[in-house]
Amino acid sequence: MHNGKAFLSWRTYLSRFPIARRQLQRLSLPRVSTTSFAAIMLRMAVSSFLLSPPVAAVQNPHAQQLIQVKANAPTTNKTTNKKTEPAEPLVAPPGSDVYVAQRGDSIPSVARKYLKRTKYLTSADLAEAIRDANHNRQGVFLKSGEQIVIPGILESPIVEKSVPVASNFEVRAIYLTGVMAGSEHGERIIRHWREVGGNAVVFDIKDSDGIVNIAFDHPLATGQRHYISDLPKLIHFLHSQNMHAIARIAIFRDEHLVTSHPELAVKSRRTGEPWRENGKLVWTDPSNLKVQDYDIALAKFVAQSGVDEVQFDYVRFPAEGDQKDAAFTYQTAQESQINTKQPCHPERSEEPALSLPKGPMHSPESKRTSQGIPSADSATNSASCKDITAPSAKQMQRSDVIANFLDRAYAQIHPTGVLLSLDVFGVMAWQRPVDLAHTGQDIVAMSKHCDVLSPMIYPSHFFGMDGIAHPGDAPEHFIGESMDRFKLITKNSNVVIRPWLQAFAWRTKTYSPQYVEVQIEVAKQKGGIGFLFWNANNDYSKPYAAMPEMQEAKNKGRYFRGDEIGAKPESTPTPTPAAATVAPVRGNNAIVETGDSAHPAQKIWRH
Repeated sequence: MHNGKAFLSWRTYLSRFPIARRQLQRLSLPRVSTTSFAAIMLRMAVSSFLLSPPVAAVQNPHAQQLIQVKANAPTTNKTTNKKTEPAEPLVAPPGSDVYVAQRGDSIPSVARKYLKRTKYLTSADLAEAIRDANHNRQGVFLKSGEQIVIPGILESPIVEKSVPVASNFEVRAIYLTGVMAGSEHGERIIRHWREVGGNAVVFDIKDSDGIVNIAFDHPLATGQRHYISDLPKLIHFLHSQNMHAIARIAIFRDEHLVTSHPELAVKSRRTGEPWRENGKLVWTDPSNLKVQDYDIALAKFVAQSGVDEVQFDYVRFPAEGDQKDAAFTYQTAQESQINTKQPCHPERSEEPALSLPKGPMHSPESKRTSQGIPSADSATNSASCKDITAPSAKQMQRSDVIANFLDRAYAQIHPTGVLLSLDVFGVMAWQRPVDLAHTGQDIVAMSKHCDVLSPMIYPSHFFGMDGIAHPGDAPEHFIGESMDRFKLITKNSNVVIRPWLQAFAWRTKTYSPQYVEVQIEVAKQKGGIGFLFWNANNDYSKPYAAMPEMQEAKNKGRYFRGDEIGAKPESTPTPTPAAATVAPVRGNNAIVETGDSAHPAQKIWRH
């Protein structure tokens, strides 16, 4: 007989174990014998031994290694009942690397991770190369532990050198923003432009927003977005396409710099605070040496990175806004000298934006004299100033500041072997004193400190000029007139005139491939060498269509010579414009005024 109470206590204990619980459920208390009880205990012991992890394995510090060995051990395929050996480690071919995918990896993400270490320009190019190097690997996502070959690994970063060309090399270029130049779309644009006959690209290093698109180590270059992640690699790609690389830098219009360093901005005479052009804080002081040195340093860095040409834009003073309220460093120095050493104030006929100093000469008569209107005693006043102060040189003007800056810049950039080109207002060909006084762009002086001048002669921007109501629809007139004038102004220099032409439909109803052809043909006939197309959105559908038509023209020299890198350019005679072809300025703008009321119908634009 068995003891019922003892069995109940054992039953309660055994019910904690699943196997024992099932056995007990099949047993009733009256039928349990000592033999049955012993059998249950035996089964429980065997089950605990088989199912419970060994204590030694948990406490063994080498347990992780043991598990790893099991993971790498051959596994059995349940379907075929055959053992499967683990994948052999891939051996990277020369110039390649092997990457073991992690959870969540994809081919595009791995391409972005490796891009800087490879020869490829964009991550899309590298992703395509990864697929090709891995047996045309399909799909996007990678399996954890999957091994893939990464091709095109560089032993060291690309170091690119400039490809020298003569200043009269015929450039056929389009413009790209920094964002576009460093993108897959930009690469497609470059390839397409090359296919249709282009041989050069202008791309932004720093636009007027002041953002630097490359990595550049300088204390003032705090606003950086590395849209061009590897400048030498981009230049190398352009050179591989047999293209001329032109790096554009906006100089004195630098919104980020004046925002982060207000002490470098143009100052307001009324408030002493940074001056604003029509409410916008965008202009640095062109006469501030810190600003000049920063831009020259950036240009030198870009030149040493392998570009073939550095292009300066916004190399001028602000042309709009309250000019009388704008104060510049060079004026402050001059006024200080005048106040301390000169008891009278010589007239400054070229600089109408300056406010007149206070004193006995601040009268209506003296104001008329300062604006170039003779007065009865002007000769006497002038003589007395000369007798008292005996100034040895004229007072510095805005044009002198620009010329001096370019002299410094050219002296440092030219020895690197790259060309220096300057963007200038198209209206400067008319040589109106008010435009010169505001912008400081003296074409004669500037042509002495550069290799190429690129006037922005977009027909649509000449509103109010020459009595033409819709200048955008008169490309023949304004391209021809501008080129005649620029050639005449620069006839005593060796500078090349390479114009910016219009590749957008603003203020014209006739923009088309034929519109493009007319501009190119007239510019060449008037002595231009090459051309640059501007479209802020980088849409060049019309030039794409026009280029093949011009190349297939019977008279192949009608539009352009067709210069290519490494080939000797053809020498074609260019007509020299006669002075008689330059018409005087007509319309309301013929009256030159000074101050804020100057040329109300003529607004100066950049692009």
